[in-house]
Amino acid sequence: MELNGFHHLTAITADAPGNHKFYTKSLGLRLVKKTVNQDDPSAYHLFYADGKGSPGTDITFFDWPAALERRGTNSICRTGFRVGQNSMNYWSQRLSTLGIKHNRIQERSGRLTLDFEDPEGQRLALVADEDTAESHPWSESPVPREHQLRGLGPITLSVPELARTETILTSVMGMASDGRDGDLHIFKMAGRGAVAELHVAVEPNLPRASQGAGGVHHVAFNIPSADYQAWAQRLKDMRIPNSGPVDRFWFQSLYFREPNGILFEIATDGPGFANDETLENLGKTLSLPPFLEPRRAKIEANLKPL
Repeated sequence: MELNGFHHLTAITADAPGNHKFYTKSLGLRLVKKTVNQDDPSAYHLFYADGKGSPGTDITFFDWPAALERRGTNSICRTGFRVGQNSMNYWSQRLSTLGIKHNRIQERSGRLTLDFEDPEGQRLALVADEDTAESHPWSESPVPREHQLRGLGPITLSVPELARTETILTSVMGMASDGRDGDLHIFKMAGRGAVAELHVAVEPNLPRASQGAGGVHHVAFNIPSADYQAWAQRLKDMRIPNSGPVDRFWFQSLYFREPNGILFEIATDGPGFANDETLENLGKTLSLPPFLEPRRAKIEANLKPL
């Protein structure tokens, strides 16, 4: 059993309309699923991804009236998005034109990287991707097809010490240690290139982070649907405290925390976001899993327009 890279990353916003505008209009991602937090239906759960809503391309947001994140360690501290090798200058210019502050293009772990933040301080990075596999651009994106975001990776964790986290990553999740770049320790999954790299920054002098708007809630790793029960059994056999199987309707999940409290999810690559909507209509209306459908009228009445 192997992880095929990332499935999605879920973060927190306190401004759903502003969040929607930034990720669709500025970054050019497609809203592929407008739904609610299944454990807290009063809050949006917004999924932004490529043109097809492919696993591994989506950043998602819970809309909670939260204060800003207090930054620190024991957290997911930066989310990478892959772009084409020839797209870095385009994005540097686009961010400048849109008034989005960003760092200079630099090299990190052997790839050109451009760090910036969204309006709530969500730490993001664009990474030049050596992967030449087919991508799935969104036809209505304001970003030209050749420069659109291709998906997630790398994603960076901050921990105060490495040993216990490394044990989970390698012995439980099957990642391979691939050396380091300065303070970053690099772990690889079975997928290709940057999409399958998790970076771990060891930062013992930072305070413990406190989740909030502009911060990350959890990261999900992608597995074939056929391997789901085997992963559930693996966590059980290794006595890793976890949620047990959770059916999210568009995918199936397992949740557990690594030793520093960072929440991990293992999620299947199917059935996918077209489980209840056509590809053409993804994200255009409120989509609810079947168990929430009887409460649709009440849920819709409590949600703000995007």
